[in-house]
Amino acid sequence: DLAPALEREGVRLHAGLFRPANFVTTATDNLRTSLLIGAVLIVVVLFLFLFDLRTAAICCTAIPISLLAAVVVVQYFGVTLNTMTLGGLAIAVGEVVDDAVIGVENITRRLRENKRLAAPRAAAIVVFDATFEVRSAVVYATFAVILVFLPVVTLPGVAGRLFAPLGITYILAVLASLVVALTVTPALALLFLPRHTRERDPPVVEWTRRRYEVLLRRVVEAPRLTILGASVLTLCGLALLPFFGANFLPELQEGHFIVHMTAMPGTSIAESLRMGARVTAVLAKLPIVRSVAQRVGRAELAAAGDTHGTHQSEFEVDLKPPADEDAGTAKAELLRPLENFPGINVSANTFLTERVNETFSGFATPVAVNVYGNDLKLIDETALKIAEVLRTVRGAASVEVEAPPGLPQLTIRLRPADLQRWGLDPVPVLDAIRAAYQGDVVGQTYDGEQVFDVVVKLASHNLGRHPGNIAQIGSLPLRASDGTYVPLSRVADLRVTSGLYEIQHQGGRRRQAVTLDVENRDLESFVRDARREIAARVKLPSGTYLEFSGAAEGQAQAQRELLVKGLFAGVGIVLLLSVVTRNWRNLLILMVNLPFSLVGGVVAAFLAGGVLSLGSLVGFVTLFGITLRNSMMMISHYEHLVAVDGRAWTAETVVEGAADRLAAVLMTSLVTGLGLLPLAVSMNTAGREIEGPMALVILGGLATSAALNLLILPPLALRYGRFAPAGGEREGLTAAAK
Repeated sequence: DLAPALEREGVRLHAGLFRPANFVTTATDNLRTSLLIGAVLIVVVLFLFLFDLRTAAICCTAIPISLLAAVVVVQYFGVTLNTMTLGGLAIAVGEVVDDAVIGVENITRRLRENKRLAAPRAAAIVVFDATFEVRSAVVYATFAVILVFLPVVTLPGVAGRLFAPLGITYILAVLASLVVALTVTPALALLFLPRHTRERDPPVVEWTRRRYEVLLRRVVEAPRLTILGASVLTLCGLALLPFFGANFLPELQEGHFIVHMTAMPGTSIAESLRMGARVTAVLAKLPIVRSVAQRVGRAELAAAGDTHGTHQSEFEVDLKPPADEDAGTAKAELLRPLENFPGINVSANTFLTERVNETFSGFATPVAVNVYGNDLKLIDETALKIAEVLRTVRGAASVEVEAPPGLPQLTIRLRPADLQRWGLDPVPVLDAIRAAYQGDVVGQTYDGEQVFDVVVKLASHNLGRHPGNIAQIGSLPLRASDGTYVPLSRVADLRVTSGLYEIQHQGGRRRQAVTLDVENRDLESFVRDARREIAARVKLPSGTYLEFSGAAEGQAQAQRELLVKGLFAGVGIVLLLSVVTRNWRNLLILMVNLPFSLVGGVVAAFLAGGVLSLGSLVGFVTLFGITLRNSMMMISHYEHLVAVDGRAWTAETVVEGAADRLAAVLMTSLVTGLGLLPLAVSMNTAGREIEGPMALVILGGLATSAALNLLILPPLALRYGRFAPAGGEREGLTAAAK
């Protein structure tokens, strides 16, 4: 709409120079693709395990119903389908099938057993009883998962804005899958399974079960060795934690960068444009760059936070699609040819990364050191010393003092004695200087409905703004009360000085800031080293103090919030588990095993670079919930075998009970893993940067989680668990355990 009117005025509109919507479109498309691929892989695995089209179809109905129910609810509350809500669905796509798989697998097994009875019961009763057999464990496990995710949903600040939509969508999808598992799944099973139940287990399940029973019997015969091995593996995994670094967010693959160029304070717009033309020419020659646009200084009515001087420029650099290089490599390629430009300091970041950084610290860089004090000279000197120290810390790049002294200024200091001699008052003199060089409104003029102020000031050839025109400025005539004219130089001292182009304040305190980027290392370790170096090499003057701000502080705050709120959630989970297990020994077995399930996630994150982002932490939270669910299902099945089926609590019962749960544990682990596999494989592409590390942690943890539930939990339950028949007294340790 604007283009024709602009063209008539000789202005050409380039609509694609800076368009963050490109990243939004690419990111959401990539996540939708991951969601669909994960769903297809899940369907394939379910069919291979169940080896029956009807059974697999019943389980698969949980995917569209659960996800659509979550979408309807989040949209009802005004939440859009963005990268985080789609990420929540992508993470949940494997888990929404779990409840249905658990129910269908148990119903199929009970229908098969019922057919072998001399007097088979009615199919409806069998389906009803089979559903109720796993109902309580499924319900409690789902609520445990919700409790685990509540700390994520309630995170404050930027972390909450990012991850709350993901957590809410995930919780809604899991709740919907629970409703489906308790209503739709039994109804479909009753309609399609009774007359088509296979006499034997599916081939994959039968083959796996035979070998698993042989392996588990050997494990049960040597429980101490198994428990010792699990303990050693857990300690080795936990020993890796001190070697991890931390970032708030991974680098976003947005496909465009904002390159900042800062020259000496006082650099004019014309000079900034001249240097910018050279920078633009260099950047435009790079093979990855599609377009470059420069913006100098700031608009006259710019927001209070964007008080850029004319010595500062921003270049919007758009990369050619597809941007195959990751953001870190592209950033290095952009900055490399600019390193030798004299007189300028350059830095670069993607648009969304800068917005996140500005939310934390007010600056576009991930780390800022704020120096507070009352004396401007002292805080400036301190900031310059800190900048020198930070340049020596490994990983520091583009270190810059935000408002350095050095802006050329012309100081006019009135001499009271001379003013009195010539009969001049200070205020009219200052008003005359202001009117001459800044202008004074003397009237208004109208053009249709538009009103324009009429401003009078000295003509441009008389302004003498350049510091070399002190003589011309000093000749400004001032009218005395008797009508005589006195040159300004007769009553004032004029000299060229330097000063600040900006005096920063925060919370009513004077502030100077040192900003910098961090390259080739994580933020957490860099900030730790920077604090140590500054404390050792910079002595703060009296009344001056420091404050680190930025994404590293945001990461630390988010970790503290997750820990504190996780403790409250842990209390709720313990209470919930105590209701399910009804025995403190069984409860302890569940809780003690949880660290082992996280070892796989720790190892996966370490092999992927050893840097934990907030997404990785959320991945550990998710993994905790998945492990808790499968462990609860195993303990619940043992209780059912002893209390309802009347089995004696022996090694054979342990093996058979675990074998009964084998198919469900393997299927739920595989479908969850395959649902997340597309996210983990392409974790460095647009839209998957945050959910990718999360998926990687869950994938690694699923391996140890499955091993925990299938190989470690059974011997622990046999040795230390307590299961009693319904209505009977709780027995002590079984004879086998003794």
